[in-house]
Amino acid sequence: MQLVLFRDLFVIIYGLIVHFMGGVEDDEPPSKRVKASFRESKGHSNGSFLKEPASCSLMARPLASQRDDEIVGSQGIKKVEFVRIIADALYSLGYSKTGACLEEESGITFQSPTVSTFIQQILDGDWDGSLASLHKMGIVDESIIKSASFIILQQKFFDLLDHEKLMEALKTLRTEISPLSINSNRVRELSFFMLSPKSRITDGISGQQMVKPKARSELLEELRRMFPPTVMIPDRRLLQLVEQALDLQREACLFHNSDVGETSLFTDHHCGRDQIPSQTVQILQEHQDEVWYLQFSQNGKYLASSSSDNSAIIWEVDLDEEGVRRWDVSSGECLHVYEKGLLGLISCSWSPDGKCVFSGACFGGLEQGFIASGSEDSQVYIWHRGSGELIETLEGHSGAVNCISWNPMNPHMLASASDDRSIRIWGLKELSPKHKGKGKLAFNNGNHYCNGATI
Repeated sequence: MQLVLFRDLFVIIYGLIVHFMGGVEDDEPPSKRVKASFRESKGHSNGSFLKEPASCSLMARPLASQRDDEIVGSQGIKKVEFVRIIADALYSLGYSKTGACLEEESGITFQSPTVSTFIQQILDGDWDGSLASLHKMGIVDESIIKSASFIILQQKFFDLLDHEKLMEALKTLRTEISPLSINSNRVRELSFFMLSPKSRITDGISGQQMVKPKARSELLEELRRMFPPTVMIPDRRLLQLVEQALDLQREACLFHNSDVGETSLFTDHHCGRDQIPSQTVQILQEHQDEVWYLQFSQNGKYLASSSSDNSAIIWEVDLDEEGVRRWDVSSGECLHVYEKGLLGLISCSWSPDGKCVFSGACFGGLEQGFIASGSEDSQVYIWHRGSGELIETLEGHSGAVNCISWNPMNPHMLASASDDRSIRIWGLKELSPKHKGKGKLAFNNGNHYCNGATI
């Protein structure tokens, strides 16, 4: 379903732009447009922008008035909302002519003239004017208006102090900020600040250090997050939706185990099995009896193993019953069985969030997106953590696999310990297997330590 949504999104974008912009081109060459866009956006580093006047080509003709309930696509997307976020994307990229043409031809405005005026007033420091515009923007929730007014007036208060207009600042505090009757602790802090306007003061009641307010562009973003999205569209909303779609595709990908590689919007995300460590790249045979336990260090540089031969070895690494069950800690309920007819459970592991216990398994891979387990049938099994689907069965051991450990710093390396007295290091299939009688890791200088002694 996520993949369909992703494709629908871009089909709709392309269709609407072609429909609205057919035959319309900017007078300037692309290289000049890019330079102009950079200059326009440079003044507002947070991505906020103001629409500048732009004229459309005569080929553009306004459509008939748009109904607010008109739907596009197969997911019930409102056309008015969709056109507005496309316009937002165009303006944020610096394509002001194209954005203006889209508004004119579609008959759908990106934002109301009052909102545009409000944005300019905030950036210009016209606090009284912005307060007047605030009450004309169609915000029905009075609590939002009061909170926004408090933020604006606080900025006005600090501006007056910066210009050493103490009496005007005091008047703003008494006649404008205090009557709002919100955030009384902050009002007290502001009054204390009147006593020492050029230094930071710690309020003995709240214990908070007083600091001057944010830059105007940051203030605008704070207000934007406060307002309903129908009044002021969240900044770069279309980009957010695209990134969410990409995230959903990665989460749905069974073999996603690497951040290496470019992301393309032209194709759906897909990883192959070659991203899962499924080939033995080394066999460590230093132990003289069954290997019961092993674990990579948190920095991924060492692998510790213990055996029934009464020895524990630390290996130095170079960084180049029915199945696995997930248990709810609070209720003791078995939440999921990762299907595979194992002969017996070997170990257990806590989930990364600490809320569940998995019997017979360990977590690993990119963002710990996989579950690996040993088995008494001498095999290693790997499941996709999100879907619970079994994606790999690793063969090689000749005895029960007692423990699995995934290198926390290398998603393409895991180790398994077995009753066959060996430790197997698993990697990607393009690596060639290496057998070392003394148990030296193929990726390092071979140093390891046995019960405190260097071997």
